[in-house]
Amino acid sequence: MIRSPLHTSLRDLLRSPLRDSLRDSRRTPARLDLAVASAAVLLVVAAVLIGRHIEETDHTLFADWPPLWARWEPHVGPGTPAAVAVALGVVAYGPALAARLPWRGLLGASWAGAMAWIWSLALIDGWHRGIAVRLTTRYEYLQVIDRFHDIPATLRDFTRHIPLGSPDHWPPHVAGHPPAASLTFVLLDRIGLGGGGWAGTWCITVGATACIAVLVTVRRLADEETARRAAPFLVLAPAAVWMGTSADAYFAAVAAWALAALAVAVTGPKGPRTGAAAFTSGLLFGLTCYLSYGLTLMTVIGAGVLFLGWSRVRVIPRPVTLAVLLVAGAAVVPTAFTLAGFDWWEAYHVLVTRYYDGAGGIRPYGYWVWANLACTVLITGLATAAGLRRAAVALIRGRHGLLPRRATEAGAASPEAGARTRLAVLVLCGLLALLIADLSGMSKAETERIWLPFAMWLLPAGALLGRPRAWLGAQAVLALLLNHLLLTGW
Repeated sequence: MIRSPLHTSLRDLLRSPLRDSLRDSRRTPARLDLAVASAAVLLVVAAVLIGRHIEETDHTLFADWPPLWARWEPHVGPGTPAAVAVALGVVAYGPALAARLPWRGLLGASWAGAMAWIWSLALIDGWHRGIAVRLTTRYEYLQVIDRFHDIPATLRDFTRHIPLGSPDHWPPHVAGHPPAASLTFVLLDRIGLGGGGWAGTWCITVGATACIAVLVTVRRLADEETARRAAPFLVLAPAAVWMGTSADAYFAAVAAWALAALAVAVTGPKGPRTGAAAFTSGLLFGLTCYLSYGLTLMTVIGAGVLFLGWSRVRVIPRPVTLAVLLVAGAAVVPTAFTLAGFDWWEAYHVLVTRYYDGAGGIRPYGYWVWANLACTVLITGLATAAGLRRAAVALIRGRHGLLPRRATEAGAASPEAGARTRLAVLVLCGLLALLIADLSGMSKAETERIWLPFAMWLLPAGALLGRPRAWLGAQAVLALLLNHLLLTGW
């Protein structure tokens, strides 16, 4: 059939708007991602400018460079070349390696990559200032090692030394946490790994495993491809600036493994391994609560894991047995500390009083309640901010596929869409836990450190983004700028 030039022109004229519409529809998510990232930048800028004004006029923030606990001090150090090299390597090769490595190889590579990133960033400040003395300052756990000579007696007397007005009151971080946190470093000292260097090494080594736990959880609850896409974002997290070295990195790993074990328990087949995973999850949840009072909020993410496991497998194997094992595991650590004479609830209420007697009662809630979110942007990066937008969209579009009554309809949807929706639920549960912590008013300042356990569950949102290398580059640049321009501490 011969078509006239006029017919061809009309056809092209009619098709061109359709092509432009399709092209625009592809560009729209990217534009919205950039808009959200830009809004996150503005939030940080506002928190810095308003915070500096409040601190210079009222002196009520107790932070030299709000919203971070840091001071302006541009510097380089022995870790600078290594940090740049790690960043370039992960940006250039991370996504491809994550897609091709065998699963176990990917887990090992992720841990090694996270270790390299945390160590190199910490060493920008040098071995002494960056690692060896971080956990030996007057705020920290290593200040009280000698006071745990008689551990049972110290535990019985622990709560009495929490108030600021008490004789020999505990340093801030010791008083602000249940005694399992301090006992960790006491036990390290007892086995010959005493001092700030070993304590820092412990926190980095254990803390870096949190990325493996998150990957295991995402693979179980979403799918392996989604976990692979998330891996480079977990490795190259700006949070690494505060994970080396902070005891909260260690807390984050314990909490992450509790959730990973729970995911294995609710998605695994019947058998002893599933039961062992349930007991281990409970055991680690119990330990988590005795490492940090605020990490009881990890139960919010745990509820999301249970829901996703149920929606994924539809029938959880041996639910009663798993529940019994989970509760039995969770009772071990609380029972041990209670029998030793430490009352968790009493200590928490005494801590609240101390908190408001000190800086917590002076720092303005009206600033920190939103400035803490600016801290979250700095520890999770612009990629996570954009990824959270995509997570919200994925949840809205795919929410019906999570319900059993829509199982038939869900089956018609693509596996990729289902995995994105499940990841969105997990990530947004992490965000919900963080927001509850924020609204509580018990987290004013230093949330770049305190919220590391929650931040780990926001980072997988990067798996939902297009152009991963560009976003990974933004993550790396942010971390490098923070560590080279500011001297972070607590």
